[in-house]
Amino acid sequence: MATMTWTRRHILSLEDFTTTEYEAVLQTAASFREVISRRTKKVPALQGQVVANMFFEPSTRTRSSFELAAKRLSADILNFSPGTSSLTKGETILDTAKTYLAMGANIMTIRHRQAGVPQAIADEMDRLKSGVSILNAGDGVHQHPSQALLDLFTLTNLLDKDNPRLELLSGKKMAIVGDILHSRVARSNIYSLTAAGAQVHLAAPPTLLPRLFLDLVSRDNLYLHWELQPALENADFVMTLRLQKERMSNNFIPSLREYHLHYGITRDRLKVCHPNVKVLHPGPVNRGVEITSDLMDDPNLSLIGDQVTSGVAVRMALLYLIGSSKD
Repeated sequence: MATMTWTRRHILSLEDFTTTEYEAVLQTAASFREVISRRTKKVPALQGQVVANMFFEPSTRTRSSFELAAKRLSADILNFSPGTSSLTKGETILDTAKTYLAMGANIMTIRHRQAGVPQAIADEMDRLKSGVSILNAGDGVHQHPSQALLDLFTLTNLLDKDNPRLELLSGKKMAIVGDILHSRVARSNIYSLTAAGAQVHLAAPPTLLPRLFLDLVSRDNLYLHWELQPALENADFVMTLRLQKERMSNNFIPSLREYHLHYGITRDRLKVCHPNVKVLHPGPVNRGVEITSDLMDDPNLSLIGDQVTSGVAVRMALLYLIGSSKD
């Protein structure tokens, strides 16, 4: 496990994450990757603690990954479903959180379609001096810390399976392509990748990547492109993002066909990348829109399956770090 003393109670954003914290997550995740490869995959690290998964927004990968991670750590789990909860009777989100607090929750993972909800719950837990930790599992178009951390682990683990660490990405070129305007994944990845010294090149139509985005997310080694090829040239990695139609109130693109024609990732388009380029996608994927099916399913190019696998180890690491700090 990581040797550093973890002091962060909540994990809400990567904007202020330190190099030491990134390294602690990578080291701890590497330890848990070995644990979940065993025949007996459970450890008693969080035995007696209660993890409440409060997902106010649909999710498959993140919710299942957090649930499995908590089970692997031997925690007790409370799963929240908004459609069958007292929210339908007018209960507030903060009252729901306080109900789980009264049931003994030690850690709450929060996903919500509105930015700031995990922060509001964390503020309330701190006001009550509850000691409860909040882990942001995705809030609106703000942040998705655990996704960016599992992406970071996937990349560094690829480069050195025995010792994944930040310095492995120094100088590497990452192209992030797609609906960047509405992507909490893109925002979190920008913070983690630039912290590692990678060059991050964003590519999207102007409607999905306005120039003001660089003012909102101001980082060194961050570049903006409205055409795809400059972002892809000599890229070591390409991350393509889903078009989030559920967050679009206007017509941001003429059509899905037109989008794929100009920004879809295909085998031919990858020819300008580094010869050993790898492709990532946080999921869910619109096959044939952001990326072709043959690329998704090519084990020599795609890291999409590795991302899902890494998710369990990284989320085990996050739950362990904030859970063990309570001791």
